[in-house]
Amino acid sequence: MTVGRAGTRPMPPGAERRRARWAPYAVLAAVLGAAGYVSAVDPNHPGHYPTCPFLAVTGYYCPGCGALRMIHAIGHGHFAEAFGHNPLTFATLPFLAYLWVRWVWAARRGRRVRSRILHPVVITGFTMVILFFWVVRNLSIGRALAP
Repeated sequence: MTVGRAGTRPMPPGAERRRARWAPYAVLAAVLGAAGYVSAVDPNHPGHYPTCPFLAVTGYYCPGCGALRMIHAIGHGHFAEAFGHNPLTFATLPFLAYLWVRWVWAARRGRRVRSRILHPVVITGFTMVILFFWVVRNLSIGRALAP
């Protein structure tokens, strides 16, 4: 038996592996539930969701501004509209789907996720892209990137 944390019962053999195997599906269920809710409750109508705190305080768009409206548009099959609400997040969705599939594959084999997308250089580069997007969408030349 595996020894649990202080104050907990020991876990039966293989319980951690079974939990790790089902974790990607639990995350998928949570994501689909949240996306389903956002698809059903329109973020374009005021009063359903809180205002972005960064936008409320500074008057500038954050990198995530427009993501709720993007998810709502995707849920209704309006992909061009979704891209217009938050192009960077929209472009990131295939990579997130790819990483989820890799996670499922690794979890089924009892291994850790390994991918070149998770290399620190790639993550640092993507962080720089997010910061660049954040600045440009708030400049007059980048108004097309604003939600």
